[in-house]
Amino acid sequence: MSKFQGNVWSPVITPFGSDLSPDIECLVSHCRWLLAQGVGLAVFGTNSEANSLTVAEKVLMLESLLAAGIPGDRLMPGTGSCSIGDTVTLSRCAVEQGCKGVLMLPPFFYKDVSDEGLFRYYSEVIDRVGDARLRVYLYHIPHVAQVSISLPLVERLIKTYPDTVVGIKDSSGDWSNTQALIDQFSGQGFQVFAGSERFLLATLRASGAGCISATANVNPESIVRLEQTWKQSDADEQQARLDHIRSLFERFPMIPALKATTGHYSGEAGWLRTRPPLVELNDEQRRELFALLDAENFQMSGLNPKGTLTDA
Repeated sequence: MSKFQGNVWSPVITPFGSDLSPDIECLVSHCRWLLAQGVGLAVFGTNSEANSLTVAEKVLMLESLLAAGIPGDRLMPGTGSCSIGDTVTLSRCAVEQGCKGVLMLPPFFYKDVSDEGLFRYYSEVIDRVGDARLRVYLYHIPHVAQVSISLPLVERLIKTYPDTVVGIKDSSGDWSNTQALIDQFSGQGFQVFAGSERFLLATLRASGAGCISATANVNPESIVRLEQTWKQSDADEQQARLDHIRSLFERFPMIPALKATTGHYSGEAGWLRTRPPLVELNDEQRRELFALLDAENFQMSGLNPKGTLTDA
């Protein structure tokens, strides 16, 4: 179904119906379009509004994607939550459905928790899932979670669970931290993903894995192109172009901007919907965003209403 089996992943935005329930048909269509661009599916990420979804909704969405023919090895669902039990339930579901792995936030409500506390949390989850097929990708996003995953904690988890804790998404925005993760752990086969395509070229040059990026929802082809051609002479130029397009989206609240853009290019107005407390872009913001994108000749090639693929 997909062009590549590479290491660009998207925290897939979640479409909602008029009653704010997940629009499964639209989600499946968007996932198929992303796969056709060569992007893996990190459903239930930050930009998926994952923490506004119930565990039951996530299980239904995951099962529906697989029933629709989305391959499990191109799915990396986010399963981390503040509750050990909820994390176990969703992680076990992902394993049983044959997903590539799970992207696991630390418990984020209590602040100033120790590395010991976080180690116990991850240990409880891994031991309770109790399945050798489980592959955990840690999710480090300290500016949102306000809980950090330190290098000593990563080292301890790898040593204790070498076949289970196999990677990390570093959304710290601090290249020195991403570099340190790569330098210390990539030689052990530990996969380090940048949390934005802004760091994609640097990550690949440093022997990191790739990126898991919000804007892969809307600009997948260009991000995948760099991941596939990063050794070519125009790689720095490609990276600069990615940075510029990313900067246009960063002028607005990211999730509503991604949804507005997807709705604009697919012709599917339902994409505008977010779950409270998030709100959609207003008319003025949408006009400004679309004018910026039009000035760059931005396209989401092959996208039709409901996110379906064209025959071209």
